[in-house]
Amino acid sequence: MTKSAGGFDDPPAEVLADAAAAFGLLASSARLHLMWALSQGESDVTHLADRVGGALPAVSQHLAKLRLAGLVRARREGRRQVYYIHDPDVEALVRVMMGRLTARSRHAVASIPRMRSPGSGC
Repeated sequence: MTKSAGGFDDPPAEVLADAAAAFGLLASSARLHLMWALSQGESDVTHLADRVGGALPAVSQHLAKLRLAGLVRARREGRRQVYYIHDPDVEALVRVMMGRLTARSRHAVASIPRMRSPGSGC
């Protein structure tokens, strides 16, 4: 393990590989949307499918992948599986990332000069 310029140890190769796999799962807009929804609170697959506009089988598959990666967990409530983000750091990461990108997107739209309509006299 080597020290970086900031004095922190570089993570081992297996940690880097695990992190890359987790970020790779979040590279899907559907899975990222599910993580965003779950960062707002726990939910079952039916409500998640309605919220993200996905087919129930597809949403179930995405949740299974997120669960295998340890990004989400589930618990049984009667006949329902309720999904949630167990790690508050993962939840914070999703919220910060989406919040920053949303703000950046809004700023970019607000800074686009508006076209004047014909006949406006200017």
